[in-house]
Amino acid sequence: MKKALLLIVFIFSLTRLWAQEQLSKKQMADDFFERYEYFKSLNLYLDLAGKKNPDIKILERVADCYRLMNSYENAEEWYARVADDEHAAAKSAYWYAEILLRNQKFDQAKAEYKLYYDKVGKAAEYAAKIAACDSAMEWMGLEPRYNVQNAEKFNTGSSDWGLAYNGKNGFVFTSDRNMTSLDKRSGNGYFRLYQSVDGNIGELPLITKGNPLFNTDYHTGPMVVNASGDTAYITITTRAPARKINTDNNANLKQRLYTRRLQLIIATKTNGQWGNFKSFAYNNVNTYSVGHAALSANGMVLYFTSDMPGSIGETDIWYCQKQADGAWGKPVNCGTDINTKDEEAFPTISGSDTLYFASKGWPGMGGFDIYKAIGKKATWVKPINMQYPINSTSDDFSLITHDGVTGYLSSDRQVGKGNDDIYMFTNHEPEVPVHIPMGNDNIAERLPGKQFKPPFVIGKSYVFNNIYYDLDKSNIRPDAAIELDKLYVILRDNPTLKIELSSHTDSRASDDYNMALSQRRAASAVAYLVIKGIDRSRMTAKGYGETQLINKCANGVQCTEAEHQLNRRTEVKVLSL
Repeated sequence: MKKALLLIVFIFSLTRLWAQEQLSKKQMADDFFERYEYFKSLNLYLDLAGKKNPDIKILERVADCYRLMNSYENAEEWYARVADDEHAAAKSAYWYAEILLRNQKFDQAKAEYKLYYDKVGKAAEYAAKIAACDSAMEWMGLEPRYNVQNAEKFNTGSSDWGLAYNGKNGFVFTSDRNMTSLDKRSGNGYFRLYQSVDGNIGELPLITKGNPLFNTDYHTGPMVVNASGDTAYITITTRAPARKINTDNNANLKQRLYTRRLQLIIATKTNGQWGNFKSFAYNNVNTYSVGHAALSANGMVLYFTSDMPGSIGETDIWYCQKQADGAWGKPVNCGTDINTKDEEAFPTISGSDTLYFASKGWPGMGGFDIYKAIGKKATWVKPINMQYPINSTSDDFSLITHDGVTGYLSSDRQVGKGNDDIYMFTNHEPEVPVHIPMGNDNIAERLPGKQFKPPFVIGKSYVFNNIYYDLDKSNIRPDAAIELDKLYVILRDNPTLKIELSSHTDSRASDDYNMALSQRRAASAVAYLVIKGIDRSRMTAKGYGETQLINKCANGVQCTEAEHQLNRRTEVKVLSL
């Protein structure tokens, strides 16, 4: 994925104190690098690296350029050369580890992380990096729940990403396949918007002539379209004239530079073309970036990525609410349920309450991972990592879906056709009926979409399949969320039904600890259903600890992990009809 679109990017030179031709090759390369013009600086550094006994700083800069241009195999080769030099900067070991993780060389990555963190400390960060390696190895070894394939019709040898729905059967996405003008950072074309209509792909028609928001050529995209298909929110690199952009206040820079940040623009559709572009009210290109818009199903909440004041991390997900007059209210941070001290970006909304977003801050497989969270605005159930193969050791982002079963995502994983590619996914575990035991032989069954009024029995408990929890955890797992979604439908279709959600643990740990843990698990399940829209007064959360084991696995009894997991369950007890 293009790090250029992760906010705070596009830095260009404003002036020099002497002419370019007076600079040495090393000075020129350093100046280009300082301006993020990695494509131009790389060729100069490579020439210098070919000299006899090149400076280690030159080799490091070659490796850095390849990494920042997303050329990971070349980056690994050059960081390996750097790693052998005792004078190399400690940070080079870190970046070498990151590249090794991305290239799925987990044991080598762990060794390089250790070298780096032994020098700088930060035990918590070191533990998180080792956990990422372990998670990647573990998840890639499991039977995959999703089938992920390259969506070849959208992809080229260039960077193609950020697919979004556009009407009933159409799509819009971002690509740098047009090489008419080049980005000095990557050497590739500028990003532009493309559409897919009835399987035919072409550049999206934008009426930009005469509009100051498009007075020159920089990056455009991604884009999200509202449900009625007449309004869009587009991320662009600001085209503001250099004289209107403040220079950066950084004493460490040799040059006077300014930053071209991202902004959101609002467009409307007329006669099949997008135009009438207006700047989002909270853009501020001299101070922070705004981009990556997502809309709630009813169009009343706008989510976006920004590093504006009040952010928790490097970039956060924020939201605005539409006011009575149609204007957007002041931005509000989505809070620590979503945002970390690292980067969160690329939010998308599915249905009325499901947020998908990319993060580097939550536990994952390395790079950006995709997470799912249920909720709205600043209230969310703890995000769930979508795991492999939705995620990989590369950057994974921009997941869209209507139903959670099929959809698309973007990734720069190694199997792609280009730098970034669009992938399609399908949950190949078929949707199954909910089975609720109603006595010895009486099984009530609810198929999705059908009316369901079973003969519930007051005071009886019913076990839902797969509402399980990880050891010592209370968060809702993806498999549990599927079952709770089915319970939600039953509660929705039977509005007078009141239940107790009864949660249980296995026998490990103390009785008191397990009782408290089970209570947290029951409360977590209730909170999930409340966010889905079920009145809290209809549900009671009750933890039973290890007092109601369903197998032999009591204290001191040797059991497998699978046997213990059967006790980490949630049951549904009918309180009233």
